[in-house]
Amino acid sequence: MTAALKHSLADLEAPASLLSDQPQTRTRIAVAYGDGIGPEIMAATLSILDLAGADLGYDTIEIGEKVYERGVSAGIEPESWDTLRANKVFLKAPITTPQGGGFKSLNVTTRKTLGLYANVRPCVAYTPFVASKHPGMDVVIVRENEEDTYGGIEHRQTSEVTQCLKLISRPGCEKIVRYAFEYARSTGRKRVSCFTKDNIMKATDGLFHQVFDEIAPEYPEIEHDHWIIDIGAAMLADQPERFDVIVTPNLYGDIISDIAAQIAGSVGLCGTSNIGEDCAMFEAIHGSAPDIAGQDVANPSGLILAAVQMLVHLGKPDVAERIHNALLATIEDGIHTPDLYDPDVSQLKVGTAEFADAVIDRLDLKPRQLKAVQYHTAPEPAEVKVLSRKVPPSKPFKQLVGVDVFLDWDEPRRDPQRLAARLKYVSQSSGLELQMITNRGVKVWPSGFPETFCTDHWRCRFVPRQAHEKFEQDVSTTPKQLILLLTHLDNHGLDVIKTENLYTFDGKPGYSLGQGQ
Repeated sequence: MTAALKHSLADLEAPASLLSDQPQTRTRIAVAYGDGIGPEIMAATLSILDLAGADLGYDTIEIGEKVYERGVSAGIEPESWDTLRANKVFLKAPITTPQGGGFKSLNVTTRKTLGLYANVRPCVAYTPFVASKHPGMDVVIVRENEEDTYGGIEHRQTSEVTQCLKLISRPGCEKIVRYAFEYARSTGRKRVSCFTKDNIMKATDGLFHQVFDEIAPEYPEIEHDHWIIDIGAAMLADQPERFDVIVTPNLYGDIISDIAAQIAGSVGLCGTSNIGEDCAMFEAIHGSAPDIAGQDVANPSGLILAAVQMLVHLGKPDVAERIHNALLATIEDGIHTPDLYDPDVSQLKVGTAEFADAVIDRLDLKPRQLKAVQYHTAPEPAEVKVLSRKVPPSKPFKQLVGVDVFLDWDEPRRDPQRLAARLKYVSQSSGLELQMITNRGVKVWPSGFPETFCTDHWRCRFVPRQAHEKFEQDVSTTPKQLILLLTHLDNHGLDVIKTENLYTFDGKPGYSLGQGQ
């Protein structure tokens, strides 16, 4: 039996107490073998950790496909949370999430439940041993992990329209932006770049950019810049040497981190860490690949490199350095799994277990051509300050100045002029005046264009009559007026599907204008 199969598949069914025969003084971590290729690459990774002297104890939990099949829609049993919270460090193999309604991504659930706000993904090219168009690429993506559209708050509102809420908070922005600068400082990196789309999403992405600009001056030794996500992503794909550390909201980070991993060489070579104030999770970035499961052909490098990040986080930089350099030496010697095998550069095609054995054989070696790694201090800061929580700022003056009422209105002609006339009649005794109607964000009344395509989903903005007449934005309305308006709309058979109150903060609108307004 090879060393890489020391953690045999038979062990996967044993309870954690039977697997944990190591002395209790060892650092204990939670481990999940996952689905598909997960058990094979986890067995390989744990064998390397053991023989490199990581001195870890393992508490195994079951997650993923088998748990889903038992009817647990979260993919994890309630008692497994106790293991994760007790160990605080989680090494996780890929899992399979069932497609279709009713099942939530366990990755997202774990990150948010345990407060793992920072996703950190180093993307490094290993040319000429692994093909890449960017031989010098060495970029770290720091992705916000808890907010944005990944709140998963979605609603179907009409027969034609669904919505997804994008939530961005100041504390969330402060944590991830400060983390990115702390990471850059502690790892000797020179620049932090912020990617947003605040030319369009001025409130949400605008807040992220604003916080970035506020925090950057606290790190004068680190250069900083901001890119709109579309041109930033294009430049990352074409000229990654322009970037060092990139910090970005959740959705953009999810996309560009896979792009960065692939253009560096392969998503199979990337590990990732998910860091919180109390807990951390480490995983490969690829999926469970059920089509090659059990064939001993999967590349374990991504999970091995995730384990390297875990060791640094645990304060074991010497072991992390030993394993990482051994992995680089193995790749440099042309010992490659089938996904990386190239007859022009590879010397030997090996399977999962044999690749792990090759890494173990090189634990005292360093690469000759690839850059050897050195880990002296953990890149994860012990604490990331959140100013808005630790030192509560003075709250801005908040004033209710109107309401957006969303209607499901499917009159055959879908004529906004007809809808406006009806709304003006219905609302005349409420003290509120119709100011604007939009359809999918585009102003269609007043002064809309017949070319604008309209669905059955209408945003109707009402403001106090005196504000409408004087073109003022800071005239207050009252909750009673809003209730009266909604009562009138209901009495006249208008289908209200949602409302959003409009506020100003210190006189500045806390809501967007309609496109074309």
